[in-house]
Amino acid sequence: MKAIFSDICMFLLFVQSMKKILLIIQREYLTRVRKKSFIVMTILGPILMAALVILPVYLSSLGGESLRKVAVLDETGWLFQKFQDQENIHFYYVDQPVAQAKKVALLQGNLLLYIPRPSLNVPVNAELYSVKQPGLDLRSYIKMVMKRVVQNKKLLAEGIDPNKIKSSKVNINLVTIKVAENGEEKESNTDVEVGLAIFSGLLIYFFIFMFGAQVMKGVMEEKSNRIVEVIISSVKPFQLMMGKIIGVAMVGLTQFLLWVFLTFAFVGIYQAGFGHGDFSSDLTKLGEQKTAVAQMQAPGSIDSKTMALGQISELLSGINIKVMIFSFIFYFLGGYLLYASLFAAVGGAIDHDADAQQFMLPISIPLIFSVAMTGVVANQPDGALALWMSMIPFTSPVIMMMRIPFGVPFWQIGLSAGLLLLTFVFTTFVAGKIYRIGILIYGKKVNYAELWKWLRY
Repeated sequence: MKAIFSDICMFLLFVQSMKKILLIIQREYLTRVRKKSFIVMTILGPILMAALVILPVYLSSLGGESLRKVAVLDETGWLFQKFQDQENIHFYYVDQPVAQAKKVALLQGNLLLYIPRPSLNVPVNAELYSVKQPGLDLRSYIKMVMKRVVQNKKLLAEGIDPNKIKSSKVNINLVTIKVAENGEEKESNTDVEVGLAIFSGLLIYFFIFMFGAQVMKGVMEEKSNRIVEVIISSVKPFQLMMGKIIGVAMVGLTQFLLWVFLTFAFVGIYQAGFGHGDFSSDLTKLGEQKTAVAQMQAPGSIDSKTMALGQISELLSGINIKVMIFSFIFYFLGGYLLYASLFAAVGGAIDHDADAQQFMLPISIPLIFSVAMTGVVANQPDGALALWMSMIPFTSPVIMMMRIPFGVPFWQIGLSAGLLLLTFVFTTFVAGKIYRIGILIYGKKVNYAELWKWLRY
């Protein structure tokens, strides 16, 4: 009976402790989401991210209507009728002194391409006169045509047929196929996987620092305002810290999900017809403009829209999107909880932001090192360095997210996740001991020796 009664008492104490933590979580969450800064950033963030997608498309559709005329004055005769009209570029040839041709062309608002006659060598120099800065596509096209013509002339002078050189060129299509242990084969896109890996790792790095700093500043504000002395009278420091960390984590996750939802909503509104023109066609047109130079050099290549659809298909077939989403949420929360407990301990030990530098550097080094190793991990995702860094809890939130797009065995993800949770519990316990004493100390500069004494109390 005594054992049962003891167990019941322990359970009731645990329930009472959880109720206090939930109340602190509720207070932290509601207090922060009701702030004007949270509301403004929640709306402003998606607007800025949607603008990064919409504005280039919109400005490209506006800028595509103007026709640029280029007068070509070729003293060599090598490039006569070699420049073909492009979508928004019209070439016409003139035969007059360069000073007069320049004056006439610029007065008419046109450009002048002047190719002087060389005294000894082949024509490799040209001058492009313009009132406004010429676009990159025009400059690239002129240089590409001149290079091709001069190369053909030099080959003919050596008795070599340029058509044979051209026909000998081939495009190699290398397809990467992953073979699982059960023999299942799946096509993958290494370029997409590398981009997705680096993006996921950097995103987690950014959110850990942003919301972890909020925890530290929140603790410092309560400490400086002496509010914490009132709160500590009714709850334990460990409960206060745990509630604050989880509450801010929920705020960060809420803001992130709202950013994703609102960004897609704003882009969808523009696509539905609120913006100028059709979004999908404008986006395809913008992609074609960005790959114009590559298409000029390889006229028989696949168009940009087909290439984009192929890449999307490879992305969906070669990467487990469900595992990516679940892992991102877990490592976002796990990494945040781990570092937020350390940030909260720093906030409880100091009084001013200037004093935080000596403690923030050791905490930040593992995260900074993880970002610095992105190139190595992306190049060798299954190497020993990447494997061990994805298991060490202080680097696993960034490194494991970089490895997952390449395909990671589930036992490695489970082991990494378990180590991350255990380390979070341990750092929360250690940080709680620092927090318990530090929040009641004012006007004293704390060093590492002092922190060690607090841990031994």
